[in-house]
Amino acid sequence: MKVEQRFGPGHRILVTGGAGFVPSHLVDSLIERGCTVVALDNFVTGSKENVAHLLDTPTFTLVEADISDGLPSHPAVAERFDAILHMASPASPTDFEKLPVEILRVGSVATLHLLERAAADGARFLLASTSEAYGDPKEHPQRETYWGNVNPIGVRSVYDEAKRFSEAATMAYRRSRGVDTAIVRIFNTYGPRMRPDDGRAIPTFISQAMRGEPITVHGTGNQTRSICYVADLVRGILLLLDSTESGPVNCGTEHEMSMGQLAETIVSLCDSRSEVTFVTRSADDPEMRRPDLTLAREALGYEPTVAPEEGLRRTIEHFRQRLG
Repeated sequence: MKVEQRFGPGHRILVTGGAGFVPSHLVDSLIERGCTVVALDNFVTGSKENVAHLLDTPTFTLVEADISDGLPSHPAVAERFDAILHMASPASPTDFEKLPVEILRVGSVATLHLLERAAADGARFLLASTSEAYGDPKEHPQRETYWGNVNPIGVRSVYDEAKRFSEAATMAYRRSRGVDTAIVRIFNTYGPRMRPDDGRAIPTFISQAMRGEPITVHGTGNQTRSICYVADLVRGILLLLDSTESGPVNCGTEHEMSMGQLAETIVSLCDSRSEVTFVTRSADDPEMRRPDLTLAREALGYEPTVAPEEGLRRTIEHFRQRLG
């Protein structure tokens, strides 16, 4: 399956959360295509540093705003958009406890604001959803047809259920308003521009290894994740954007490894003397994660290409430059 590029020069794209880890890489790729990009961010977890290299680019505009309060009154936002990518949301385990209401708002009222705008503009609307929609899965690997096993009132529920609501809203606007929509379910992604204090495993392990501190693995370390380098994810999202697929479509890799294996790999790649230690596992932490990529392959021609060790090397080098 070959997807033809649909968005490029002359197209205006709105990216919410545009100064965040994954969205900033997506903005880079859209700018390289020749698109005019407007990035909205309230900088709760995003950083201006992630898009600083674009601030003098004529086809890029950064607007500070909280999309949960509605679309801001800014000249760049007033013009029609050809596509809207809703990428905004705090997404790390530490955020779930610190920013629960903010996460719920950006996954509900913000989604509705953007769907209304997509309907008015006739824009393609792409929702960044998550593998957390599957909860602690009883199906492995996880297919898009699996409805999930989610605790609706746990600490993680603010993120899980906000994304599930966003998916429901997206499909409702597609069915009832004829909006051209797409949903991507993003699996564990890593790479340059992650926050060192993100709270997720890879930035935590790298930061600890570089400082020579104990590597804190939750639980027994036997729980698994399938890690995806950010460049592979961005390519998959753009394929979905260009396509006519509605999704949900899984995007990630099948490079599944235990948290213990991941910690040991990072210690080795950092040439660190850190020792792996085990700490109490957080509530509702999923036991396993691996996407079934059949739909992404057949409908989009998607294939991840960056092996874990190569991606981790690139990420470690970024952290070395950033942390000195």
